[in-house]
Amino acid sequence: MSQDRIGVLRILWTSAVALLLTIAPLPTALNVARPDWILLLLIYWTLNAPLRAGLSYAWLCGLLMDALVGDMLGEHALAFVIIIALTQRFQLRLRIFPLLQQAAMVLLLIWLYHFLIYIIGGIAGEHISSWLRWLPVLVSALLWPVLVSILDTVNRLSK
Repeated sequence: MSQDRIGVLRILWTSAVALLLTIAPLPTALNVARPDWILLLLIYWTLNAPLRAGLSYAWLCGLLMDALVGDMLGEHALAFVIIIALTQRFQLRLRIFPLLQQAAMVLLLIWLYHFLIYIIGGIAGEHISSWLRWLPVLVSALLWPVLVSILDTVNRLSK
């Protein structure tokens, strides 16, 4: 996908929607499985517009996420930067993978993100040892093909 067709406003608009989906109230049963919308979009835009959405953008999204969710400042920002650095490192390989193989790689990236948040939380004194903390990893990976299909269609139609 050509970067010329992907405007900064589209990236900001989708990120704003992802932030709203992240903080939207859900019933407790659904909140446990809430996908990582921001991270999914960061990975998508890093794969499709790496010059427009990179490490700085990941850091800003992470700081905004920390402020909105009320977590320790810099927690999500650090984890986002690490994940996006890995995504940028393997960007050319990930782009040529079939969608299901991309979803498997996204599963690994999001698992690493949750592991980093788990480690940072453990250092900060938060102890959440329930297996349910890993449920968003699976839900996010399952939503990856749907998200890619929707955003690719929008990008293709808005020439």
